[in-house]
Amino acid sequence: MKNNVMQEFLKQFTIFKNLSPSEMEPIIDIANSRKYKPGKIVFMQHEPITDVFFIQSGKVKIYKTDYDGREQLFRVLQQDDMFPHQGFFRKGNYPAHAEIMEETVLVNIPILSFENFLLTNPQICIKMFEVLGEIIVDLQNRLEEKILYSVYDQIVLLLLRLARDNGELMADNIYRLSISLTNGELANMIGSSRETVSRTLTKLKNQELISQDIHGFLMIYYDQLEASIFT
Repeated sequence: MKNNVMQEFLKQFTIFKNLSPSEMEPIIDIANSRKYKPGKIVFMQHEPITDVFFIQSGKVKIYKTDYDGREQLFRVLQQDDMFPHQGFFRKGNYPAHAEIMEETVLVNIPILSFENFLLTNPQICIKMFEVLGEIIVDLQNRLEEKILYSVYDQIVLLLLRLARDNGELMADNIYRLSISLTNGELANMIGSSRETVSRTLTKLKNQELISQDIHGFLMIYYDQLEASIFT
C-alpha cells in the first residue's frame, strides 16, 4: 500500500484523523499491509499481544473457545474496524481468536514501535482513550441486556446491533446483513442455544419483522423490530 493511500486509510480512525501529514509519517513508516485468505488465523487466544490491526477490506471474526472446544462468537469485524481495541495499552495476551472470514487486507502496527512513537506524541493517547471509551459503553450495554432482557429480547437486540454494525441500508430503514451467520453462531454471541434462536427467528419472520433475500442474507426491518421490544 503506497504511503498516501495508507495515510488516507489510517486517518479514518478516531485516533489518527486529527493528525497532520507530518505527524502521520512515523506511523506510516511502522505500519504494514498484508492480504489474508479465508480461514487464516490472525492470532490465537492467549498468544502474546504484538500488533494492532486495521481492516482495509474483508471480514474478521473474533471468538473464544472454552475448555470443551466450543466456540463463542463475540463480533464480526469489517472494513474500517480496528482490533484488538485494548492492544496499544494492554500488556499480556490476546483475549480471543481472530480468524479471516473472506479475503481480507489488514494493516498492522507493531505495539512496541507505536509505544515509542507515543512517548514523543502523548496527544495521541487522548484520541485512543476515546475509542476505548466507545468499546466500554458497548460492553456495558451488552451486560445490561443479559441482566434486564429475556432471551427473546436479547436476540432482537443482537439483530439490531448486527444491522447497525454489519448491515447495508437498503430503503425505508431496512438493513441487509452483509455477513452470513448460522443460528449456532448467533446463539453463541448471546450465550443461548441454536434451537432457541431458530424458534425466535421463525417467529420474527412470521411477524414480518425480518426476512431473507434470495441469497439467504437476513433483511432486518429495523424500526418495526425495534418497536417490538420498546413499545
